[in-house]
Amino acid sequence: MKNFFKRTISGIALFTACYHIYVALAGTPEVMTFRSIHLMLSFTLIFLVNPASKKLAASNPVLSRGIDILMIIGIVASCGYLLVSNEHVVNRFAYIDELKTIEVILGIAIILLILEGTRRCIGLALPVTASMFLLYALLSPQVDKSLIIDQMYLTTEGIFGIAIAVSATYMVLFIIFGSFVERMGTGKLFMDSAVSIAGSAAGGPAKVAVLTSALFGSISGSPTANVMTTGTFTIPMMIKLGYRRAFAGAVESCASTGGQIMPPIMGACAFVMVEFLGTSYSAVILMALIPAILFFLALFFAVHFEAKRTGIEGLPKEDLPNLKQVFLDRGHQFIPLIVIVAVLISGYSAPYAALIGAFSVIPTAFLRKTTRNEVTIKSIIDALIAGAINNLAVAAACACAGLVIGIISLTGIGLDFSNFVVNLSQNSLILALLVTAIAGIILGMGLPTTPSYILQAALLVPALIKLGVMMEAAHMFVLYFAVLSVITPPVAITLYAAGGISGAGIWESGAAALKLAAAGYIIPFMFVYNPSLLMFGSWGEVAQSSITALIGVICMAGALHSYFMTATKGSQRLILFATAMLLIHPMLLTDFVGAALLCSLIVMQHKTRNNSRPDSLDTEPTIIPE
Repeated sequence: MKNFFKRTISGIALFTACYHIYVALAGTPEVMTFRSIHLMLSFTLIFLVNPASKKLAASNPVLSRGIDILMIIGIVASCGYLLVSNEHVVNRFAYIDELKTIEVILGIAIILLILEGTRRCIGLALPVTASMFLLYALLSPQVDKSLIIDQMYLTTEGIFGIAIAVSATYMVLFIIFGSFVERMGTGKLFMDSAVSIAGSAAGGPAKVAVLTSALFGSISGSPTANVMTTGTFTIPMMIKLGYRRAFAGAVESCASTGGQIMPPIMGACAFVMVEFLGTSYSAVILMALIPAILFFLALFFAVHFEAKRTGIEGLPKEDLPNLKQVFLDRGHQFIPLIVIVAVLISGYSAPYAALIGAFSVIPTAFLRKTTRNEVTIKSIIDALIAGAINNLAVAAACACAGLVIGIISLTGIGLDFSNFVVNLSQNSLILALLVTAIAGIILGMGLPTTPSYILQAALLVPALIKLGVMMEAAHMFVLYFAVLSVITPPVAITLYAAGGISGAGIWESGAAALKLAAAGYIIPFMFVYNPSLLMFGSWGEVAQSSITALIGVICMAGALHSYFMTATKGSQRLILFATAMLLIHPMLLTDFVGAALLCSLIVMQHKTRNNSRPDSLDTEPTIIPE
C-alpha cells in the first residue's frame, strides 16, 4: 500500500510538472480553468504528501489515508465543478446572480480544504490569519454572507485571484528550473567556484556560504530549501574551522534569505513585482541591484570582521579546488542562467524564460564529459517530480493568501488598515515605516516570501503611497521585510532549518542573525528616503549615494562585530557606528561629516595596529659603560 501511494504521488507530480510545461508552450487556457486545474493538482498532492497528523499516520495508517482520500475527493469536486460548469461561471453576473445550493456547499468546502491543506503544508500561521479575516467578514453587518462565497469561489478576486496566478504561472516553472539546475550538478559549480575564490581567506567557509547562497538563493525560490542544500556543506565546514555553531547557522540562513532579493531571478519575486507595478522585468532587477549589493557586502564584511576578531583562518590552499579547473570542468553550467536573463531582456514572458532555461540545462550538461553522466532519464524525471512537489508550499500559501486578499477587497479593510497606519503614525513617515516594517515581519512569519509579499502589497503599500513614498520604493520596502521575516525570531523558519544542521538553539542563532543582517533592516529605509539607490535620478546622484551607502554598511558591520582595521573597543566602536549612520543618511553634509569621522578612525586604528606589533614596542636603551 505504501509503495502504491508513493507511485501515485510521483505520477501526479510528474503530470503536474508536464501540464505546466505544456501550458507555457501552448499558451494559457481560460483563466478559471487553468487556475482551478493548478489548485486541484497541487492540493491533491498536498493531501497525499502531508498527513493530517503524524501520530495518526503512524498508529492508524488506514484511517489517516481514508481522511486524505476524502479531502482529495472534496478538492476534486470543488475544482471539477468550475471545469464542468465553466461557461456558467464565466458568464454569470458576479454578486448579482443567486448562488446555487451546490455552489454554496462546494464554496464552503474549498475554503475549509484550503485552510487544512495550508496547515498541513506550512503550519498554522497563515490559516489562522486567513480565518481571522474570514471571521471579520462573517461578523461584519455590512457584508452579505452569500457574497463571501461568491467572491472566494466564483470570481478571480479571491482564491483564484492574483496570488494563485503567481503560483500557477511563475513559481512552479521557476521551481522546476531550480530542480533541473540542482539535479544536473550546477550546485557543485556554485560551491566549487566559491570555495576556490574565498576558501583560503580569513573565515573562508563563511564567505563561501555567502557567495554560494547568493547564487543559489536567487533561483531556488525558497530560503529554507537553500539552507538544506548548501548549508549541509557550509555549516559543518564553518564549525570545523572554529566558528560558533549559532554563528555558522546564522551566516547560512542570512545568505540563503538574501538570495530572494538578489537579481536576476530573486526567487521569482521580481516577476510578481512586475505584475503589481506594471513595469518591465529589466526595470525591477535594476531597482533591486544596489540594495542587494549593499545587503551582501554588509554580510560579507560582517563575516570577515568576525573572522579577524576571533582569529579564524581560511582553508589550506592545497585543499581548495583550482578555479581555472572548476571553470574548465563546469563553467558551461552558468549558461542556463545567462539564457534566462537573455530571454527576459529580449521581451519574452517570465514563464517562457523559465521554460527555456530549464530546457537549456540538459544540452548544457552534455557539453562536457565531466557533467554528461549527470543527464539520465531518471534525473530528468526526478527533477520534474521534485519541482512539482517543491511548489506545494507556495501553492498552498498563495491559495490561502487569496482568501485574505478576497476579504480585503470585499470589506474594504485594506483602506481601513491604511488609514489606521496613517493615523497611528500621525502623518510621520518614519513612524509609518516603522509600523509597516513591524507589521510586515509579523505578517511574513512562517510564510514563503512570495505570498508574504503579495499580502503586504495589498495591506501595507497603500498607506506608504498615501504618505508620499514612491510606489516602486513602497513595494521594495515591503518585499524586504517579507524576506527578512524568515530570519527574525521567534518564528525564523530558516534558522530552525539551519539549527537542525548546526545544533544551535533558535535564540542564540537569532541574535547572531540579527547582527549579521542588521544592514538589511536599515537598507529599506535608506532607499525610501533616497530613491537614487533604486536607480532613480542622475548617474551622479546614483554613484554618490551608492558609494557612501556601501562604506556606511561596511562601517556598521565593523561596529557590530567590534573590528575594522583592528579590534575596536569603547569610543572607537561608537565612532564607527556614528560614521555608519552619517554615511547611510542621504545628505551631502552628513556624508562629509561621516567621511571626516572615518578618516580620524582610520588614523586611530593605524596607530593602534602599529603599537600592537612586537617590533614597535618601546624598549629602554641599553647603556654601555665607558
